[in-house]
Amino acid sequence: MFANLGLFKNLACPERGTCARSNCLFSHSSDVPLPRPLIRETPVPSTSRLPPDPKKVKDTVVPAKRPAVASPTKSPLTTPEPPRKLQKVGSAQRPLAVPSAARTETGVPLLRINAAQSLVALPVRQTMLKTLYDHFMVLYNAILPTNPTLASEHALKQEEEVYKKSTKLTYRNAVIQCVAGLKRREAPTSTNHPSVGTESEIAARAEAQKSLESLHLSRELLDPLVHSIEELQRWGYYVDIPPAPGGDQPSMEGKIAKCERCAQYFLVKHEEGSDKCIYHWGKPYTTRVNGEKVRTYTCCSRSVADGGGCSHGPHVFYESTIEDLHSRHAFSFLSPTDASSAKLDVVALDCEMIYTTGGMRVARVSVVDGSGKEIFDEFVRMDEGVHVIDYNTRFSGVNEQNLATALLTLTSIRNTLDSLIDSNSILIGHALDNDLKTLRIIHHKCIDTALLFPHRAGAPYRRSLKDLVREKLGKMIQMGDATEGHSSVEDASSTLDLVRWYVMNNQKSAVQSGVTPQ
Repeated sequence: MFANLGLFKNLACPERGTCARSNCLFSHSSDVPLPRPLIRETPVPSTSRLPPDPKKVKDTVVPAKRPAVASPTKSPLTTPEPPRKLQKVGSAQRPLAVPSAARTETGVPLLRINAAQSLVALPVRQTMLKTLYDHFMVLYNAILPTNPTLASEHALKQEEEVYKKSTKLTYRNAVIQCVAGLKRREAPTSTNHPSVGTESEIAARAEAQKSLESLHLSRELLDPLVHSIEELQRWGYYVDIPPAPGGDQPSMEGKIAKCERCAQYFLVKHEEGSDKCIYHWGKPYTTRVNGEKVRTYTCCSRSVADGGGCSHGPHVFYESTIEDLHSRHAFSFLSPTDASSAKLDVVALDCEMIYTTGGMRVARVSVVDGSGKEIFDEFVRMDEGVHVIDYNTRFSGVNEQNLATALLTLTSIRNTLDSLIDSNSILIGHALDNDLKTLRIIHHKCIDTALLFPHRAGAPYRRSLKDLVREKLGKMIQMGDATEGHSSVEDASSTLDLVRWYVMNNQKSAVQSGVTPQ
């Protein structure tokens, strides 16, 4: 045992004559001064519902300068609770530094870096980061509701890019120049807009687009991609002309047809006297609601099971058999190959269609060559006896004023196309079979981007041109509203770029694998 130092011998024992300790630390001498005044400890309320035992109720006293503590338990097996300041409240593991891009912020982002490793003072970098963030917030104002963390993420990336490319002396000016560039950008309307991203990301996209546009698509380059006749037939292409003369019944006006929109039968009439149809202009798609698959419409998000519609318009009809289409306007091949005439080897084309008394007819034809240059874009005047029922402007982008100025009929359009391309030319398009049907063209050398980039579910499903362009090219097309619709020139150029992208990436993969593209 350790030696007793007797430090408490000058203090009188609090229990005085009742102390039963054999080796009490306090003094029991009568000449030792009395201890300091005592205070009463407030008893802790009992949780028991039984009345307290009066024999056990006893005032507990402690010295005035000592904090009041609870009475110790009488059980020798229970260990007293340690003081709270000594309790373990968390992991003893040392916290790790978090990278600047490892956490998503919706407010002003914070730099999580080691200040000793930064060549520029951390407060300066944080101030410059906030400046970048504020300007990204202004730039992305229209897309922030659906992408709340985008400004924070891009501000962190941009600051890091500037820091890596600058020195301690040039850092501040580099950020100021970057901010000036942000002010000059066009406000984006979607995350795929060219203005979205850091300076390096935008420059990389511009370089990729430049490389894409510099690729001229030639016959030699595209011959391996031409679909076989069997594949074309499998996807609904017509490969032979019907034996009937064709064009003997250009209009269905005055006859009964089934409405494509609401499936009701109606009397075909031109626009002025058309009946009203209630329908959904969007397509049904499958989604999950509370774990169950539900078919809903893209236009209004209503369930297919609810029936009815969300839009009003005229009844229209659509014909798909080659016999019906041939009777409205005859099919024919492109002009035969002539070595003496200089026809284009490769073109991309797209058509816009409207509803008429002769079914769905072509209203605009656009063609670009293998380098992406527009070579033909004309509206189509309806054949004699064919009247417009619905301009379908939401999708076609065609209105009454457009067709009022149209000069060329479908026959004249076909003659012009024969002067540009022939039966040996490679035609590029998206869902090209629909364009060829409405043009009444039978052609065998086709490249269809809907087949080149197949749907994961396989035939007959096809990916939309809009989704493919967004995914592969990082661009947004077909952004017009119900009064603007699509642009056939834009769609034709986009299909050409998709084929360019396919060729470039296919060649790159072949080179990396050591295989020569066939």
